[in-house]
Amino acid sequence: MTKKQKKRKKKRGTRSIIQGHLERVGSAVFERYQEEITNLIAGNQGVYALYRRHKLYYIGLANNLKGRIKHHLKDKHRGKWDRFSLYEIRKEDHIREVEALLVRIAGPEGNSQKGRLKKSLNLRYKLNREIKKKQDEERKKLLEERTGGKKKLAAKKRTKTRAVSKKGTRPLEGFFPTGKMIYRKYKGKDYKAWISGNGKIKYNGKWYDSPSVVGSVVRGGKSTNGWRFWKYKNKSGELVYLSELTK
Repeated sequence: MTKKQKKRKKKRGTRSIIQGHLERVGSAVFERYQEEITNLIAGNQGVYALYRRHKLYYIGLANNLKGRIKHHLKDKHRGKWDRFSLYEIRKEDHIREVEALLVRIAGPEGNSQKGRLKKSLNLRYKLNREIKKKQDEERKKLLEERTGGKKKLAAKKRTKTRAVSKKGTRPLEGFFPTGKMIYRKYKGKDYKAWISGNGKIKYNGKWYDSPSVVGSVVRGGKSTNGWRFWKYKNKSGELVYLSELTK
């Protein structure tokens, strides 16, 4: 094939499928000048649209555009439209798909049936699969981040606990350089103890090294987590557990 033939073939292949159109013409014009309109469209096939007060009412397909418009002046659509548009389609192969596409997009109230796309793959199912896949990945990543965050927090708490224990046998040593009163209400009775700057705790005239030991004394010898038993007043004046010191 010569370059000239290829160029000619390419030019033919890019021709528009719409070879003529007539838009927003009043129905009265059609009734009065049917012969003139017939000469224009010459019985060609295409897609037409009916309007009522400039609002799209109906989309249709016809092998004979003039005949179809004339038919709608008498059928169930009579009196429901006052303007029409015509679009001549060059090729017949895809004319039904063009009509179906327009009906699905515009959704005119006069079309009782939704345009059918027989051989078109509904991508909704594929989209659902892709969304589910993406959500699974996001969920997995989110769970990993949460788990990792919890592990980091636990490691951080362990580090703080070790740092406290390294200070010596007095866990509260260094936390309150000027001293601090701690409080606890147990079985309806209020208890107080004093933490000195070196971490020793004075309760009921005796000194102790650990808040847990003091808590155990208050509870009559029962094993006690002093960090979750005793409270102190923070900078805001609120009573909070000693465990807040390790956070």
